[in-house]
Amino acid sequence: MLLIVTMVLLGFVLGFVGAGGSGFIIAILVTIFHIPVHTALGTAVSVMLFSVLSGSWSHFREGNLYLKEGLIVGLFGGIGAFFGTRLTVFIDPNVLMFFTMTVLVISAVLLWLKTRVNIRVEEERTNPAVLGYSLIGLGNGLISGTFGIGAAPFIQLSLIKWLHFPMRFAAGTTMLVIVPISMFASAGYIVNGYFDTLLFLKVALGTIVGTYIGAKLTKKLPQVLLRYGMVITPIASAIILLINFL
Repeated sequence: MLLIVTMVLLGFVLGFVGAGGSGFIIAILVTIFHIPVHTALGTAVSVMLFSVLSGSWSHFREGNLYLKEGLIVGLFGGIGAFFGTRLTVFIDPNVLMFFTMTVLVISAVLLWLKTRVNIRVEEERTNPAVLGYSLIGLGNGLISGTFGIGAAPFIQLSLIKWLHFPMRFAAGTTMLVIVPISMFASAGYIVNGYFDTLLFLKVALGTIVGTYIGAKLTKKLPQVLLRYGMVITPIASAIILLINFL
């Protein structure tokens, strides 16, 4: 029961900032509930699929995402994610946690720097060639599949910087992009044998409920809070993972 309640609270935060939350889920499962890292990783990325489905639907109803662009980037992201999962089996658990922690910190710093100039003015988005969408998708998908995270900050940053999405639409569209990424990554980790059905059901129940509620707040709260939420989420995940090395 404690696990489910914890995941409801976590899902609420993730829905608000437009994150899939796999990195955060892994950190909580490994550090607080002492789940083996590869099992936690496989379970988290599978749960992420259902949580982002719920969250992206809520964002769609609230008018917070660009459907076509999100699906294109997400499809290429799924391809990159599957190949990334095939690399994970060769990475030592402690090394994997360290790299995941590092990626989370870097993504938070980059996102903070970029959103400093986007918080006041919403830029006009551009329509680049399919190659641009594919590179953004493949790159972020590879990061997601290899390190077991949704790569939401990297995706958000890509949408803001190269496609010039307004911050609110970057948050909502990111959730849509993570849907196919998590779908392909889940398939890869199940093939690798890193999946616990009971654990999956408990975590999924909590995060789906929390994410759906949290996504409804994105449009109603000031962008400054959205900005802080985007940055604090990956940093908090990294700090929780760091505890395992102390």
